[in-house]
Formats: sequence, structure tokens, C-alpha cells
Amino acid sequence: MASLEEVQAHESKLYYELSHLYDRVFTRVFSPRIEQVIRSLNIEPGARVIEVGAGTGLSFAAYPAHSQVIGIDLAPEMLEKAQEKIDRNGWRHLKVVEMNALDLKFPDNSFDYAMAFHVVSVVPDAGRLMEEVLRVTRPGGTVVIINHFRSRNRLLAALDTLVEPIWRRLGWHTLAIEDVVAGVPLAVERTYKTSSRSLFTIVVGKNRKPDQPAVDAASAEPARQRAAV
Repeated sequence: MASLEEVQAHESKLYYELSHLYDRVFTRVFSPRIEQVIRSLNIEPGARVIEVGAGTGLSFAAYPAHSQVIGIDLAPEMLEKAQEKIDRNGWRHLKVVEMNALDLKFPDNSFDYAMAFHVVSVVPDAGRLMEEVLRVTRPGGTVVIINHFRSRNRLLAALDTLVEPIWRRLGWHTLAIEDVVAGVPLAVERTYKTSSRSLFTIVVGKNRKPDQPAVDAASAEPARQRAAV
């Protein structure tokens, strides 16, 4: 398995190369789906939310102002653009922090919701990502994943395998849903697509780890690094 230093060097290089075009290329592709999913959750007042792999903040406009949202990402170039959006819109309920999703610097049970949009195929160890996400999310908390997963259709799965070398050169890899959710205490409640032609699947589940004391909102700050506001 790659070390955290190797992961950071690889992902920072990848996203530095994409950061200048990210919003222009991906806003139309990803934003409508992400915003629809977030709004469908009806996030309650005071809810604490973490978004791993927040990038340039494509999702930020969808979060209700009555929530408390921290977006983390490994690429400072991406977070600079996300912070510009926060400043431009005066969003006081949003913060961003440079952080590795495989090594989250938050206490256990810090969040009510965890979002992972188009990120599980980027990190080199999806299992470790899920362990960290579930660790920082309280028991009974909601976890939402949006991603392209390997199709259960044999022909489409073969196509995924065929193009896999291209995706890997870009820093992505194709996973089955089972690769992400197996072996972790996540009770999947719903998997769906926003259209029959979509390449992307939404997974919504509940954290089923044993009950532990939750932390208060003020404690939901990184142990070694504070959010930029």
C-alpha cells in the first residue's frame, strides 16, 4: 500500500493539473446530481457535516445555512478556489481544511453526515477511507457516496476493465460497490441513479458502529489544523 506521503504527492500533482479547469469541466457533469442528492437529505438545523474530497466546492451551494459543514481535500489549489466561493457568497456555515481523507484529524463521532462525492475511486485505499469516514461519523449518522462503480452487467464490466489503464493514468480506478461497503459497519439503505442513463450511483447508508458518546460541535475541528475562514 502507498504511504501517506506518496498518496499526498500523487493526488496533489493530479489535482494541481486539473484545478484550473475543474469547475469549467465538471460543474455541468457533477453539480446538478450532487445538489439534488444533498437537498434530498433534508439536513436538519445544527447538523454537523463533513465532505471528503470537497475539491473546489462544487457542492457548497446546496448545503443549508442552518448546518455546519467542513470540506476537506488534499489539494491546496482546489481549496483556494473553494475558499473563494465561500468568501464571495458570505457562507458562514462552511469551512475548508487541507487534509488527507485517509488520515482525518477529527475526534470520533464528530459529524452527523459524511459525504464522499467522486472520491472513492481516487484514493488508493477505499477501505481505509471508509474506516475513517465511519470513525468520525456518529453512530446512526448518514453516509452518502456518489461514484461510478463497476457494472454488474458483464458487457459493461468488460468495458470498465478495458478502459481501466486509461483511468489509472489519470489517478482513478474502478471499484465495485462491494469493494467500498463490505467489511465496514455501514448499513446501506438505498442505492439509486438520478437517471437510467447515468454512469454514477448514489449510495445512502447509516453508520452502524456501536454507540459511543458524541462530541459537541465545537470539538469538530481538526486536532492539528484549523479551518480557514
